[in-house]
Amino acid sequence: MNNSDFTLLLVDDEPDILEFVSYNLKKEGFNVLTAPNGEAGLKLAKKEKPQLILLDVMMPGMDGIETCDQIRKVPDLENSLIAFLTARGEDYSQVAGFDAGADDYITKPIKPKVLVSRIKALLRRYGQSSTSTSLLEFGDLSIDLDKYQVNYKEQKLDLPRKEFELLTLLTSRPGKVFHRDEILDKIWGNEVVVGGRTIDVHIRKLREKIGEKYIKTVKGVGYKFQS
Repeated sequence: MNNSDFTLLLVDDEPDILEFVSYNLKKEGFNVLTAPNGEAGLKLAKKEKPQLILLDVMMPGMDGIETCDQIRKVPDLENSLIAFLTARGEDYSQVAGFDAGADDYITKPIKPKVLVSRIKALLRRYGQSSTSTSLLEFGDLSIDLDKYQVNYKEQKLDLPRKEFELLTLLTSRPGKVFHRDEILDKIWGNEVVVGGRTIDVHIRKLREKIGEKYIKTVKGVGYKFQS
């Protein structure tokens, strides 16, 4: 798909930010809509059904977290991707954003070319969401869900089942912070977990095999996959 096939909605209460980001995205060929606050953004999203919505966190009235939460309750927008574009870089703010249903969290300031790259990466996931795919690719890392196979730097990795499941969980929502309790529940379920640092041990083993850059620790919360 071409960039012109995608409609992006920017929601921010700062006119300068709207103008700057809108200009750079339009230059790349995207269709760009803007809204000055959460209420207007929600209304416009319902009407236009954009493929990607960029939200600021701090806005008067309905802030970005609440706006994201409301968007996720609209059935017609269930396929729309949501990313926060904000100066709020604290871990707790990012956790709140992902808990509200965001697909990515981008911290300002950010160079236009880097922002465009992040947006294109997100939109590739939009295309994947409408067609079933068993292959996930992140730079020099690829995961074949059907073949239960991981390749890193063109080398096949033989991962134990729990390591594979943990990696596929983290890569299912790049950028999302997975809480430790959520990881335990989804990967180990009702199984007896020996020791309280089981997750940490598996994360360490994964990092030994795919490097340090992909899996990030969010202190006191959990882990996230950074593509």
